[in-house]
Amino acid sequence: MPALIPTDHHATITWLGHMSERTEAAVSGVARDRLELGFEGLLDDVPYAGRTRPSCSRVTAQHPKGTEIANTRQLSLVSAEELDAIAAEIGLDALDPTLLGATVVVEGLADFSHLPPSSRLQAENGTTLVIDMQNRPCHQPGLSIERAHPGHGKAFKTAAKGRRGVTAWVERPGVLGLGDRLRLHIPDQRAWAP
Repeated sequence: MPALIPTDHHATITWLGHMSERTEAAVSGVARDRLELGFEGLLDDVPYAGRTRPSCSRVTAQHPKGTEIANTRQLSLVSAEELDAIAAEIGLDALDPTLLGATVVVEGLADFSHLPPSSRLQAENGTTLVIDMQNRPCHQPGLSIERAHPGHGKAFKTAAKGRRGVTAWVERPGVLGLGDRLRLHIPDQRAWAP
């Protein structure tokens, strides 16, 4: 019996890119037409590529900062609909994904940032991404937004809460291209009820 249920929900890739800069002061990205993904993620995405990574502040309750752990944060996926909502809340017409360090922008999946962990997004060519968990807003995109749009960046972290997308890792390598459709597969289990 399958542990993952294919759904009739699909997303369409509207933007692809990789992070070209990540400092304490900002993040920035570069748009691409296609991404070649391996088990290490996107090799061009220097801060996030690899099968392992040093633990960060998000997992210090489990691992001291800097501990080598499996890399479940290879990719940053966001939804076009949630980006539009964030942009409107911070007073912009649109929000450029390069200012967020995003890897993939999709449209068509409602409540995207709250997809169940361990769900899969699978392209028609078989390339498969596993959703790790919701991505928490951090201050660096706000600094990048502020640099590009003075007066708007400080509001990003609050506006992006619950709408910052998800982190993911590559389960099956392959190529993703603009316009590709991704099918959502969800775990076959009830919600946790302690």
